[in-house]
Amino acid sequence: MAILKFLLSYLSVHPSPLRNPSTSLHLSQQAPAFLSSSESTKDTQETWLIYEQLLLSCLRTGDDNSARLCLQRLSDRFGVDSARVKALTGLYDEATSNSRGELESVLQRYQDILKEDPTNMPIEKRRISLLLSLGRTEDAIKALTSLLSHSPNDAESWAHLSSLYFTQGLYQQSIFCLEEVLLILPNAYNIFARIGEVTYISSSTGAGSTDRTEAFEEAIKYFARSVELSEWYLRGWYGLKLVTGKLIQAKPSDGTLGKTESLNQLATEKLVQIVSKFRRNEKGWMGFDEAEVLAAKDLIDRDEQRFSQ
Repeated sequence: MAILKFLLSYLSVHPSPLRNPSTSLHLSQQAPAFLSSSESTKDTQETWLIYEQLLLSCLRTGDDNSARLCLQRLSDRFGVDSARVKALTGLYDEATSNSRGELESVLQRYQDILKEDPTNMPIEKRRISLLLSLGRTEDAIKALTSLLSHSPNDAESWAHLSSLYFTQGLYQQSIFCLEEVLLILPNAYNIFARIGEVTYISSSTGAGSTDRTEAFEEAIKYFARSVELSEWYLRGWYGLKLVTGKLIQAKPSDGTLGKTESLNQLATEKLVQIVSKFRRNEKGWMGFDEAEVLAAKDLIDRDEQRFSQ
């Protein structure tokens, strides 16, 4: 199979390769072959998509030489003044920096670019990521809040801000940001599940404003909506099984126990099917995150042990 066709096929199966170290490594290992092939000179949208993905994966796996070559060709094609190329250049400089002082220099460069062009969103987002890398979480939150004040429809930034609030234990603020994402992307099943997760965690830590039973019921609604929108969304089914199990143990007296038990059983059946098909390497069932599949298997096993006692 031609290398370009192979890479496009691989990315169609693994659309977010950087989330998994093994997929990042596999992708970066294709860089030398692609860069030396005649297909790498094709001026198509697909070719430049490959270049960017290879650049990111090579930086993650330490192949700085291939990453530099990818960046050079992107710069030659789109120009060093392209907002996207500037951001990728900054990312390369961050990844290859050897000291905090070098990272501070990159941060200063970002700030200089933003003084000239405050609307350069890729650079602003790189600046925020670098602030986090430097341990300046409060400054990153302030920068994201400022970004969203003039770009309120940026769902990615709302989700990012939610994750930062979550790391600070500010669960209600985190949920608020996720709700803003849903206003922009009302069918984002993963966001419904994430709200369910944060709601559940908030109640488990005692940080929520409602009692645990009410919080569990609220979380269940979000998990149920996520799997309604995406039937095989593992995190949705995992959350649904986990929280309905907790609610069953609490033995609610409002007459909802039967419905809760039915949801728990349905979630169990779906998770068992996902785990089984994934472990058998069945075609069409290998796109799940292996760690999440293992967590689902562990949850099922723990549940079975509890009922067998």
